[in-house]
Amino acid sequence: MPPRPTQEFFSIGEVCALTDLKPHVLRYWESQFRFLNPAKNRSGNRVYKSREVEMILLVKHLLYTEKYTIDGARQRVEQFRRTGELKQEAARAASRQTLDEIDSALQGILATLDGVALPDQSSTDEPAA
Repeated sequence: MPPRPTQEFFSIGEVCALTDLKPHVLRYWESQFRFLNPAKNRSGNRVYKSREVEMILLVKHLLYTEKYTIDGARQRVEQFRRTGELKQEAARAASRQTLDEIDSALQGILATLDGVALPDQSSTDEPAA
């Protein structure tokens, strides 16, 4: 099993950076998935544990990759919980996210080495003279 992030608590901004999600998406998911219930610090800011980040990545995978509806994703997570697979599936989702990021970075490096602009780069960018 891959190691979990060593940081114990994460702010909503850090979770957004780790998961590539917007804060309003995280807040909405909190209203839809009862297991996404981060604690709040004295200032009232959300504080996520590494386990919650893994659960967010599992929900993201179910919704965006597996194309479940919110209700379907909720049922799938409950099924994982009943069969004892939840922890393993959450860790697997975190690993998938890491692999996707590595793949994207490698594709960027290869494109740079080949002198090819990636689709998200502007075609009007010209090298400085």
